[in-house]
Amino acid sequence: MDAPTIVVGVVAKPHGVRGEVVVRNRSDNPDRWTAGSVVFDAAGTAFTVAAVRTAGDRLLVRFDGVADREQAEALRGRELLVPRSWLPELPPGEWWPDQLEGCRVLTDAGRDLGVLSEVVPHPANDLWVALDEAGVETLVPVVEELLVEVDLAERRIVVREVPGLTAPEG
Repeated sequence: MDAPTIVVGVVAKPHGVRGEVVVRNRSDNPDRWTAGSVVFDAAGTAFTVAAVRTAGDRLLVRFDGVADREQAEALRGRELLVPRSWLPELPPGEWWPDQLEGCRVLTDAGRDLGVLSEVVPHPANDLWVALDEAGVETLVPVVEELLVEVDLAERRIVVREVPGLTAPEG
Protein backbone atom coordinates (compact mmCIF):
# COMPACT_ATOMS: atom_id res chain seq x y z
CA MET A 1 0.00 0.00 0.00
CA ASP A 2 1.19 3.51 -0.82
CA ALA A 3 2.24 5.67 2.10
CA PRO A 4 1.22 7.98 3.61
CA THR A 5 -2.33 6.95 4.32
CA ILE A 6 -5.48 8.79 5.35
CA VAL A 7 -8.06 7.55 7.85
CA VAL A 8 -11.45 7.41 6.11
CA GLY A 9 -13.37 5.56 8.81
CA VAL A 10 -13.24 3.64 12.05
CA VAL A 11 -15.07 0.40 12.79
CA ALA A 12 -17.16 1.14 15.88
CA LYS A 13 -18.74 -2.27 16.49
CA PRO A 14 -20.45 -5.23 14.84
CA HIS A 15 -24.08 -4.88 13.78
CA GLY A 16 -26.29 -7.95 13.75
CA VAL A 17 -25.11 -11.48 13.08
CA ARG A 18 -24.33 -11.40 9.32
CA GLY A 19 -20.96 -9.63 9.42
CA GLU A 20 -22.04 -6.00 9.15
CA VAL A 21 -20.11 -3.35 11.07
CA VAL A 22 -20.95 0.18 12.14
CA VAL A 23 -18.40 2.54 10.58
CA ARG A 24 -17.79 6.08 11.81
CA ASN A 25 -17.27 7.77 8.47
CA ARG A 26 -14.41 10.27 8.23
CA SER A 27 -14.57 10.74 4.47
CA ASP A 28 -16.52 13.28 2.48
CA ASN A 29 -16.00 11.32 -0.75
CA PRO A 30 -19.46 10.02 -1.72
CA ASP A 31 -17.88 7.05 -3.54
CA ARG A 32 -15.76 5.93 -0.58
CA TRP A 33 -18.41 3.60 0.81
CA THR A 34 -19.92 2.02 -2.31
CA ALA A 35 -19.92 -1.65 -3.26
CA GLY A 36 -16.56 -2.56 -4.74
CA SER A 37 -14.57 0.22 -3.07
CA VAL A 38 -11.47 -0.81 -1.12
CA VAL A 39 -10.07 0.34 2.21
CA PHE A 40 -7.15 -0.96 4.25
CA ASP A 41 -6.31 -1.45 7.91
CA ALA A 42 -3.02 -0.35 9.47
CA ALA A 43 -1.44 -3.74 8.70
CA GLY A 44 -2.21 -3.26 5.00
CA THR A 45 -5.03 -5.80 4.84
CA ALA A 46 -7.47 -4.84 2.08
CA PHE A 47 -11.21 -4.82 2.71
CA THR A 48 -13.61 -4.63 -0.25
CA VAL A 49 -17.02 -3.14 0.49
CA ALA A 50 -19.69 -5.71 -0.38
CA ALA A 51 -22.68 -3.60 0.69
CA VAL A 52 -23.44 -0.42 2.58
CA ARG A 53 -26.57 1.11 4.02
CA THR A 54 -27.46 3.80 6.48
CA ALA A 55 -29.49 3.49 9.65
CA GLY A 56 -30.13 6.96 10.99
CA ASP A 57 -26.75 8.63 11.26
CA ARG A 58 -24.88 5.31 11.20
CA LEU A 59 -23.11 3.76 8.26
CA LEU A 60 -23.55 -0.03 8.17
CA VAL A 61 -20.92 -1.76 6.02
CA ARG A 62 -20.46 -5.38 5.03
CA PHE A 63 -17.04 -6.35 3.70
CA ASP A 64 -16.27 -9.30 1.42
CA GLY A 65 -15.07 -12.22 3.54
CA VAL A 66 -16.65 -10.98 6.78
CA ALA A 67 -19.64 -13.29 7.11
CA ASP A 68 -20.61 -13.39 10.78
CA ARG A 69 -20.63 -11.46 14.03
CA GLU A 70 -17.40 -13.06 15.28
CA GLN A 71 -15.47 -11.91 12.20
CA ALA A 72 -17.09 -8.47 12.46
CA GLU A 73 -16.16 -8.25 16.15
CA ALA A 74 -12.50 -8.81 15.20
CA LEU A 75 -12.65 -5.52 13.24
CA ARG A 76 -13.86 -3.43 16.21
CA GLY A 77 -11.75 -0.30 16.68
CA ARG A 78 -9.78 -0.65 13.44
CA GLU A 79 -9.01 2.49 11.53
CA LEU A 80 -9.82 2.16 7.84
CA LEU A 81 -7.35 3.83 5.51
CA VAL A 82 -6.71 4.69 1.89
CA PRO A 83 -3.43 5.83 0.30
CA ARG A 84 -3.08 9.61 0.20
CA SER A 85 -2.39 9.28 -3.54
CA TRP A 86 -6.03 8.19 -4.01
CA LEU A 87 -7.36 11.56 -2.82
CA PRO A 88 -8.27 14.23 -5.36
CA GLU A 89 -6.61 17.62 -5.43
CA LEU A 90 -8.61 20.18 -3.48
CA PRO A 91 -9.44 23.66 -4.73
CA PRO A 92 -7.53 26.64 -3.28
CA GLY A 93 -8.59 27.43 0.27
CA GLU A 94 -9.35 23.79 1.17
CA TRP A 95 -7.03 21.33 2.91
CA TRP A 96 -7.06 17.71 4.01
CA PRO A 97 -6.96 17.36 7.83
CA ASP A 98 -3.61 15.56 7.77
CA GLN A 99 -2.07 18.51 5.92
CA LEU A 100 -3.08 20.85 8.74
CA GLU A 101 -2.43 18.72 11.82
CA GLY A 102 0.89 19.71 13.36
CA CYS A 103 0.84 23.28 12.01
CA ARG A 104 1.53 26.09 14.48
CA VAL A 105 -1.54 28.32 14.97
CA LEU A 106 -0.93 32.03 15.60
CA THR A 107 -3.17 35.07 15.75
CA ASP A 108 -2.58 38.09 13.55
CA ALA A 109 -1.54 39.89 16.77
CA GLY A 110 1.25 37.33 17.30
CA ARG A 111 -0.33 35.17 20.05
CA ASP A 112 0.70 31.53 19.84
CA LEU A 113 -2.37 29.30 20.21
CA GLY A 114 -0.34 26.11 19.93
CA VAL A 115 -0.27 23.29 17.43
CA LEU A 116 -3.29 22.18 15.44
CA SER A 117 -4.01 18.78 16.98
CA GLU A 118 -7.32 17.86 15.38
CA VAL A 119 -9.82 18.88 12.72
CA VAL A 120 -13.36 18.32 14.01
CA PRO A 121 -15.90 18.08 11.19
CA HIS A 122 -19.23 19.88 11.66
CA PRO A 123 -22.04 20.49 9.18
CA ALA A 124 -21.76 24.29 9.29
CA ASN A 125 -17.96 24.49 9.36
CA ASP A 126 -15.07 22.47 10.70
CA LEU A 127 -13.36 23.35 13.98
CA TRP A 128 -9.60 23.38 14.31
CA VAL A 129 -8.32 22.38 17.74
CA ALA A 130 -5.14 24.22 18.70
CA LEU A 131 -3.36 22.84 21.77
CA ASP A 132 -0.71 24.96 23.51
CA GLU A 133 2.18 23.76 25.69
CA ALA A 134 0.12 24.24 28.87
CA GLY A 135 -2.57 21.91 27.48
CA VAL A 136 -5.06 24.71 26.81
CA GLU A 137 -7.30 24.05 23.80
CA THR A 138 -8.55 26.79 21.53
CA LEU A 139 -11.34 25.88 19.12
CA VAL A 140 -11.08 27.88 15.90
CA PRO A 141 -14.13 27.83 13.62
CA VAL A 142 -12.97 27.44 10.03
CA VAL A 143 -14.67 30.43 8.46
CA GLU A 144 -13.22 32.76 5.87
CA GLU A 145 -13.56 35.79 8.17
CA LEU A 146 -11.13 34.24 10.71
CA LEU A 147 -8.50 32.80 8.38
CA VAL A 148 -5.64 35.12 7.54
CA GLU A 149 -3.11 32.65 6.13
CA VAL A 150 -2.48 28.94 5.82
CA ASP A 151 1.14 28.25 4.87
CA LEU A 152 1.62 24.49 4.63
CA ALA A 153 5.27 24.81 3.57
CA GLU A 154 6.07 26.75 6.76
CA ARG A 155 3.60 24.64 8.83
CA ARG A 156 1.94 27.87 10.05
CA ILE A 157 -1.67 29.04 10.27
CA VAL A 158 -2.58 32.64 11.09
CA VAL A 159 -6.08 33.50 12.32
CA ARG A 160 -7.68 36.78 13.33
CA GLU A 161 -7.50 37.67 17.00
CA VAL A 162 -11.09 37.81 18.27
CA PRO A 163 -11.74 38.48 21.98
CA GLY A 164 -13.54 35.55 23.56
CA LEU A 165 -12.70 33.27 20.65
CA THR A 166 -8.99 33.33 19.82
CA ALA A 167 -7.98 35.78 22.56
CA PRO A 168 -8.96 36.31 26.18
CA GLU A 169 -11.94 38.60 26.60
CA GLY A 170 -10.67 41.96 27.33
